[in-house]
Amino acid sequence: MLGRECWCWDNLCDYYPVVESKKFSLPLPLPKWPQGKGFGTGRICLGEIEVVQITKFKKIWGCGSSFGKSNCISFYKPDGIPKGYYILGHYCQPDGEHITGYVLAAKDLSDVQDSASKLPALQKPLNYTLIWSSDSQYNGGGYIWMPNAPVGYKAIGCLASVEPNEPDIDEVRCVRADLTENCEASEMMFSSDSFFQRKQFQVWKTRPCKRGMLCAGVSAGTFFGSTSFSSGDKLDIVCLKNLDSSVHAMPNLEQIHALIKHYGPTMYLHPDEIYLPSSVPWFFMNGALLYKDGRNNGTVINSKGSNLPAGGLNDGQYWLDLPNKDDANRTSVKCGNIESAELYVHVKPSLGGTFTDIAMWIFCPFNGPATVKIGLLSFTLNKVGEHVGDWEHYTLRISNFSGELWSVYFSEHSGGEWVDACKLEFIEGNKPIVYASRNGHASFPHPGCYLQGSSKLGFGLRNDCARSKYCVDSSSKYQIVAAEYLGEGVVAEPPWLQYMREWGPTIIYNGRSEVEKIIKHLPFFMRFSVESLIELFPTELYGEAGPTGPKEKDNWLGDERW
Repeated sequence: MLGRECWCWDNLCDYYPVVESKKFSLPLPLPKWPQGKGFGTGRICLGEIEVVQITKFKKIWGCGSSFGKSNCISFYKPDGIPKGYYILGHYCQPDGEHITGYVLAAKDLSDVQDSASKLPALQKPLNYTLIWSSDSQYNGGGYIWMPNAPVGYKAIGCLASVEPNEPDIDEVRCVRADLTENCEASEMMFSSDSFFQRKQFQVWKTRPCKRGMLCAGVSAGTFFGSTSFSSGDKLDIVCLKNLDSSVHAMPNLEQIHALIKHYGPTMYLHPDEIYLPSSVPWFFMNGALLYKDGRNNGTVINSKGSNLPAGGLNDGQYWLDLPNKDDANRTSVKCGNIESAELYVHVKPSLGGTFTDIAMWIFCPFNGPATVKIGLLSFTLNKVGEHVGDWEHYTLRISNFSGELWSVYFSEHSGGEWVDACKLEFIEGNKPIVYASRNGHASFPHPGCYLQGSSKLGFGLRNDCARSKYCVDSSSKYQIVAAEYLGEGVVAEPPWLQYMREWGPTIIYNGRSEVEKIIKHLPFFMRFSVESLIELFPTELYGEAGPTGPKEKDNWLGDERW
């Protein structure tokens, strides 16, 4: 039976005592947050419904591969639902030591008596459609169901059971259509690619289609299962919508400071890092210049950046640069000043105001050259990869129900990844560690060498991360530069934040020449044509436009790239 994978379905509910799955806990208990409005109260009003976050579950059933745990998942029923609230679907995740997610339970706040034409916010499903069953004759069956919503309502998630009979219609609630938004499949948790399966079955996490600080979509934490879904198809389920524009569950300014002091990561730079971060005012005060297209001489920038052109779009007319080449200060500015370095914080609503994103930006005056890895060999390039002005960031995502750190986004050059709190390293209490890569300053969750390119072939750009004496503690060295939802004037945005142009000149590299030098040093059996080697590397290896500042990035208003 080589090449075929056997799946066994572990039915726990009927044959064994109910198993309560343990949620991951941070190293230290949560503190008592400063008083405010709705932040950390455990409940969030979305308009006509109120939701609570459920993180306690009882396992229904799961799959186990006869060849290991690489593709094993379990389905869970939310437990401990407060009186008056109803679940919207069940929960699913890949098997691991701890539960890492949640589902929302909802309560109807609508007053139907006020309007005879208005339907209740929540309604029972009419019945269910069987999506898939395991049909196992050995370890019991498992069944996945889709609620069939009444007219004018939408289903929010699927259900799992160990019985072939339909679940009770009182098990879940569907939500009135105008209180929902479309969602999309975000991460495939399971696929039954097996010769023994009559139908392919896939299980997906979902997320709102529209995401960002101005978007109202709320993830309910439920799962989507299908035997015919293809990427890009419209889902049969939806997410919730926050119709309360006051985003009352967001933290106030005092609570923001408390969150940063409690969770602010320590960022470690590589022990061989030459190009260290600095504060923006330090960069300006030590000779950085503003250039305008058509003019040869640069203009000195004041410490606050108030003489920089503000607003508008990046039209290519302006850019910043290091001090002139004949300025003795040029080299020292290039290497930064870690003593002055601080994190610039942007606080914004996420997932319809049910989470807070704390984006922490760091500035480096210079980005160093790239190092190429080819198999077991590494080559440091001469100029390729260098550019003036490097903005990098990481983002803390915090539950507004409890104030708990849920995950951290690590920005990695042209992309990035969300890492659950259970997979982070912590240095002191509940403060995570962020590792900045050598020369490029991309952020990663653990030390090591991360390859940007083809990791399968072992070719690409090295991102080396390690602890060193060079570090910045963002729990104490930070400045809140924006939190628009608090209202005008609550947070004073620094003038330099309004500079929407480039923080460095555009540079075009002779990448072909550098690649040819690499090829000459390779053993004969490893040599490639220049064209073949170029295709393996990221396009930014051969040219660097001057980077723009934080406010010009897509994720200032939108979600992170993942």
